[in-house]
Amino acid sequence: MLRYLPFLLILALTIYAFIDCLNTPEEEVKSLPKGVWVLIILLFSIVGPVVWLLAGKKRTAAGGGGGFGGGFGGGGRARRTQWVAPDDNPEFLRSLRKDEEKDKDKDDQG
Repeated sequence: MLRYLPFLLILALTIYAFIDCLNTPEEEVKSLPKGVWVLIILLFSIVGPVVWLLAGKKRTAAGGGGGFGGGFGGGGRARRTQWVAPDDNPEFLRSLRKDEEKDKDKDDQG
């Protein structure tokens, strides 16, 4: 069973780098076009994913930036729009309140 571990780790690294490359916006890809990076990741199973993770994408320090103790140099996560869970999304909560008010108005009128 242990003899399969290196193969599985290489496969996992390749899949991770491939998906990361596909999800990276074109303006954040460094040096080469995204299509070339995908080919490098898929053709060179160990070297390709490692090179992508080290040099293929503009990376910023982890953390939210600003505030207390969040990362080094301001973090770049705030630039990119991130998915927010519905219960944390102010717009979604606002729309629920509006729907609730409309339902109350209908019940009061009818």
